[in-house]
Amino acid sequence: MVQRVAAAASIPVPVDAERPAPAVVVQDGFMPWEPLPEAEADVVELTQGLIRIDSSNYGDSPLTMGEAEAADYCAAMLREAGWEPEVFTTTSSSRAGVYLRVPGTDATAPALLLHGHIDVVPAIASDWSHPPFAAEVDEGFIWGRGAVDMKDMCAMILAVVRAWGRTGVRPRREVVVLFLPDEEAGLRHGSQWLVRNRPDMFDRVTEAVGEVGGFSLTVRDDLRLYPIQTAEKGIRWLRLRASGRAGHGSMIHDDNAVSALCAAVTAVSSHSWPVRRTKTVDRFLDELADAYGVDVTGVGIEEVVRTLGTFGALVGATLRNTANPTMLDAGYKHNVIPTEATASIDGRVLPGFEHEFDDTIRALVGEGIVVETVVSDIAIEAPFDTATVDLMASVLRQEDSAARAVPYMISGGTDAKSFSTLGIACYGFSPLKLPADIDYWRMFHGVDERVPVDGLQFGVRVLDRFLRAC
Repeated sequence: MVQRVAAAASIPVPVDAERPAPAVVVQDGFMPWEPLPEAEADVVELTQGLIRIDSSNYGDSPLTMGEAEAADYCAAMLREAGWEPEVFTTTSSSRAGVYLRVPGTDATAPALLLHGHIDVVPAIASDWSHPPFAAEVDEGFIWGRGAVDMKDMCAMILAVVRAWGRTGVRPRREVVVLFLPDEEAGLRHGSQWLVRNRPDMFDRVTEAVGEVGGFSLTVRDDLRLYPIQTAEKGIRWLRLRASGRAGHGSMIHDDNAVSALCAAVTAVSSHSWPVRRTKTVDRFLDELADAYGVDVTGVGIEEVVRTLGTFGALVGATLRNTANPTMLDAGYKHNVIPTEATASIDGRVLPGFEHEFDDTIRALVGEGIVVETVVSDIAIEAPFDTATVDLMASVLRQEDSAARAVPYMISGGTDAKSFSTLGIACYGFSPLKLPADIDYWRMFHGVDERVPVDGLQFGVRVLDRFLRAC
């Protein structure tokens, strides 16, 4: 790719002979861009406002009740800026979200989906140094549950779209904005429901942008990697079920369901899954090799992984299928051998290696164990060599001259799984410039989740640049 070098207040437009750049209106090869300072100021209060709403997702429990309040907050903030969003409900009145279409300046261009989830995982307040739903600002950070997963991105979206509403600025492409419930507990009451029941929301959408990507990973002062999520592992949540003959715990017993289950769980847990290289991971490893100056074909990758902190654990998980036992259930009395024992397995599968995972699990547990699928969801992989991703890389460099965008895969799952079933190419791009010493991945679902204020303001600028030119 040939890259034009732009002045500081311009967005460079990628040029590639093999694929067209975005059809933006340009002047002297560049698209003019003026910042929206009100959006940078707005994003802090919006992040705090969202965190202060306890939208903890406890699954199908009646304790899950805050999503509707968060949806009403988002809708109110949009209406305040002149927009007319729709507040929708899915499977019940408490499972709510927000839908808005922002018209673009190019009516011939396909639409872009911009999405964020408004639910969070629960937090135990006594474990935190700052109250998890107070959204206190301390040491340059906003602290609270959802600060990085993902009320920060929801606030950035709100800040940008609110500023557009007040100034009359419009993106090139029509932008579909969705704030979603139930991302943290399986998608059934959120994006999966919408894909099945509200296809109108996705009319003309060809690409989607959501979590988890666009954050900085400092290699050195003049080089920061910004991983852009282009792939996700698939999900296989399994239940292993062993059956046997009940009996007294004091007797010799050769048909013990607990013993059979333990043997199966041990076999799964101790299995060494082979390394399987996918397109996204291969590209990411090549970028790491270049950035850190190591050979990633051998032991060098282990050296790099250790330098990446918690993010390194994610990198390792994307090199192979994984299966981890998470729950056990058996028996009701100390001296009674039960007739049944069950175990839960959290399996994650690489794109293209789903059958290998299923066959391996079946072989590991043996014939006497029933394998039940509790949750199964697809692995996804979007192309990285596109004009849209080139533009992401370009706007990052406009705000951070040391930025280098790289593709990566996450070991978990997001709402992108649902949208990809419609043929939408999905990317994780929630831009944040982070301090070099922060262990970003430890924040996800962790204690003392927090996001830097200047990182949010950086994200607003990058997101605005990207959406106006995309």
